[in-house]
Amino acid sequence: MSAVPDGKKLVRSPSGLRMVPENGAFSSPFSLDEPQWVPDKECARCMQCDAKFDFITRKHHCRRCGRCFCDKCCCKKVALPRMCFVDPVRQCGECSLISQKEVEFYDKQLKVLTAGTTFLVTAGSSDKPQTMMCCLSNNHRYLFLDGDSHFEVELSRISTMQVLTEGSSPGGGMSRATGLLLQHRPPGSQDVLQLRLDASDDKRAASTWLSAMHKAAKLLYESRDQ
Repeated sequence: MSAVPDGKKLVRSPSGLRMVPENGAFSSPFSLDEPQWVPDKECARCMQCDAKFDFITRKHHCRRCGRCFCDKCCCKKVALPRMCFVDPVRQCGECSLISQKEVEFYDKQLKVLTAGTTFLVTAGSSDKPQTMMCCLSNNHRYLFLDGDSHFEVELSRISTMQVLTEGSSPGGGMSRATGLLLQHRPPGSQDVLQLRLDASDDKRAASTWLSAMHKAAKLLYESRDQ
């Protein structure tokens, strides 16, 4: 079982073990609200195969999308960390594939981001970069950059983010991530500030962290349509 993040506690619900905010802690920006279930009375047939529900063919709700399915079309049980379910819960085939990818993000990339690594950070129009440790906060809401000075960038206030790359193999292989350029608007300000992160001494660790950040940004972007 995964460790419980700061500001969360484990609660047993009818659907399984859940992580919920503790002491009014803000939820992670990666979290999704639970769907409103399709009412039983409005669902006489499976919304996937059109099988008619009866005493033998029972109906089940997908925990991710809230639609009604028969057991065959909603038999997958996968953890759903974005809705705080750490125990596997019943999902339809389409949703289970999405959730499986997100479980990998939570188990791998998110741990890389919160562990952090060192970058050369250039703020605004400054021409002198600082060596800073950059990591994602435990509640996943902020990027913390610590060095001779300190920056906190709230993910929800990032307007643009571009991963900088270099090189490619003759066979068309993937280029390596070497930096990050982002623009954000601090709380209470209308000004858009720019930060540039470039790989420091450990370029492999920086590339791994940047790749994880790219996946995080993609997840947040896709959440707008969910």
